[in-house]
Amino acid sequence: VNLAECVPEKPKRSTLNQLTRTLLRKYDCGVRPVHNWTSSTTVYIDLILQSVLDVIWRDEFLVWNPEDFDGITELSLSSDAIWVPDIIVTEVEEGKSPPIPYVYVNSSGSVRNYRPIQAVLACSLEMYTFPFDKQNCSLTFRSWLHSKEIDLALWRSAEAIAGDKREFMNDGEWELLSVPSQYWQIHQDDADYAQIQFNLLIRRRPLLYVVGLLIPSIFLMLVDVVSFYLPLNSGTRIAFKISILLGYTVFRVNLTDELPATALRTPLIGVFFVVCMAMLMLSLIKSILVVKLLHHSEKELESSLEEDLLSLNDVPDPPSGLEWLLQELVFLRMAFSQEDSESSAQAEWLSLCLRLDRLLFRLYLLVLAVYTGTLLLLWA
Repeated sequence: VNLAECVPEKPKRSTLNQLTRTLLRKYDCGVRPVHNWTSSTTVYIDLILQSVLDVIWRDEFLVWNPEDFDGITELSLSSDAIWVPDIIVTEVEEGKSPPIPYVYVNSSGSVRNYRPIQAVLACSLEMYTFPFDKQNCSLTFRSWLHSKEIDLALWRSAEAIAGDKREFMNDGEWELLSVPSQYWQIHQDDADYAQIQFNLLIRRRPLLYVVGLLIPSIFLMLVDVVSFYLPLNSGTRIAFKISILLGYTVFRVNLTDELPATALRTPLIGVFFVVCMAMLMLSLIKSILVVKLLHHSEKELESSLEEDLLSLNDVPDPPSGLEWLLQELVFLRMAFSQEDSESSAQAEWLSLCLRLDRLLFRLYLLVLAVYTGTLLLLWA
């Protein structure tokens, strides 16, 4: 019996295991993987918003012939065992990234590092045209330490990245318009650092704020305009306008938290609310002025009538007989004539007040139209 046949054959290492051991046998993860130290390592960056950030580079020490390893063209390696570029995002204040312990390496030495990042960015928001505002938030990628040793490039074309919206949550408050990108080098500490900046152009969906803030204000302004058609001498116009002003004040107080807080520039919607309240107050003051003039004329007519009646009664000796009857007839005639003149004067004064009221109403409409047009131009 052949003893060699009785000895169990040692299991061969798998081809994948041999390939991994071959690649990492003399590998030093602390050394940048280039054969010529003067050549730079190009790191390719790809970005899909609300998705995965791809960082790709070529490692010259991780190259093999697939025919020598059963046709294996790609394998995963521990990210702690190889060199990884120190690419950072400068605008990120707080970032959450789940630990991904592996990277993909193909036979040509291309290393792909999938890095899902949930980031909180520091964006300079321009709230002047709120809620019809557009914002531009930037993401700048650069190496923290390496200058000439690492260069950056886009993995896909700039046009493909700019129009890629497939992963963006498009059902929220913001709408993604585009993600343009640009490459440049910044000179710092006598060295040039490559940078790639992605600009996230987003636009707010204004429907919620239009329905909840602008339309109620517009309705109250329209009701105030219609209240000018109430009778001037009925006494209900001023009470109605005061009710509108109080209702608008309560409406503004309840919606204070809905407005953006900014100390640099007052949003147009804040100006809109202030001017609407000023217009309501102007409308109330105008009505008070016209009603005051109307009642002031009535007091003057009443005082003049009392003076005439006192002058008739101011007789030194009381008349008797025929003289008394004649005096009473004269008194009645003057009273009727005074009443006719009073009614005529009141009608003329009321007509004058109505003309003044129409004039002020047209001026009010003119100011309101100019204000509305200016606000729409600024918002547009």
